[in-house]
Amino acid sequence: MKRRQFITIAGITTLATQFSFSTVQAEINPQIIIKPPRLQIGDTVGLVAPAGIIEAKDIEDATKTFAALGLKVKLGKYILERYGYLAGTDIQRAHDINRMFADKSVKAIIAMRGGWGCNRILSLLNYIDIRKHPKIILGYSDITSLLLAINARSRIVTFHGAVATSTWNEFTLSYLKPILFDAGSVTMQNLNHIEAARVEVINPGKAKGKLVGGNLSVLSSMLGSPYLPGWNRRIFFAEDIGEDVYRIDRMLAQLKNAGILNQISGFIFGQCTNCKPGDEPTFKLNQVLKEYIQPLKIPAFYGSMIGHVKDKFTLPLGVDVEIDAVSGTIKMLEPAVS
Repeated sequence: MKRRQFITIAGITTLATQFSFSTVQAEINPQIIIKPPRLQIGDTVGLVAPAGIIEAKDIEDATKTFAALGLKVKLGKYILERYGYLAGTDIQRAHDINRMFADKSVKAIIAMRGGWGCNRILSLLNYIDIRKHPKIILGYSDITSLLLAINARSRIVTFHGAVATSTWNEFTLSYLKPILFDAGSVTMQNLNHIEAARVEVINPGKAKGKLVGGNLSVLSSMLGSPYLPGWNRRIFFAEDIGEDVYRIDRMLAQLKNAGILNQISGFIFGQCTNCKPGDEPTFKLNQVLKEYIQPLKIPAFYGSMIGHVKDKFTLPLGVDVEIDAVSGTIKMLEPAVS
């Protein structure tokens, strides 16, 4: 990148780094969470690549997907940039997020894909300005960083669900549209006639609380930072991909040692795609989950349609829900959009 171009980009995004966290806290009431406006037919959604590299074909396919939903798209300025394995420099990727929130023509922000990179830009986001322009932001996997940070620092409901390059199939849309377009309070439940979608009870019972969570690996990497929400009486969900069981064990131990697990009121583990037991001798994943969660004596279940799977729920972070561990349901107790 030429020096002049770099200085220009840096100037545009300087605002994002001007605010100390004490300033942010002074301007944002931590007790009040904002619900972004719902989507409507004809709205424009902003597409951004805050993590891994994407191709022009990805944008072409995504544009068709959203056109079928009656939505127009606006592309981030640096969406096709490349910087090593990242979709542009940290400043470029943060710039696109900040600009999409500030752009009045954009009604929702959807990440193109995950990968890695969102943790790198958290300090470059303008949380005060984001709070002033609340919008739907949607994604999963590495996008967990953005969802949690914006929820925690800007106090806006964010959404764990499909990225632009996901399979936007009937199951996924059957939850996404009622939640994001219709402001519905839906109950999410697996298709239990499918063997791969069977729910396993860890602890029976029902629990209520605000929903929080995301990709376990990403969330674990954020511990100790100021970008995580509170955990007290929360319903915590997690998912992952490509992790040996001992790594899941290690991350749950990290959450336990950080004092998080003993604060939550309910636990949901979604799908752990391609998570293998590893070399013998070993444990099964459900054994590890039960070892950490059963002693908490909170309602908990495993196998929810959350994560790196084609059929996905859309989960609103910061909204009150009720879970039933026996039926494997997540019931929204309020709309997630206004």
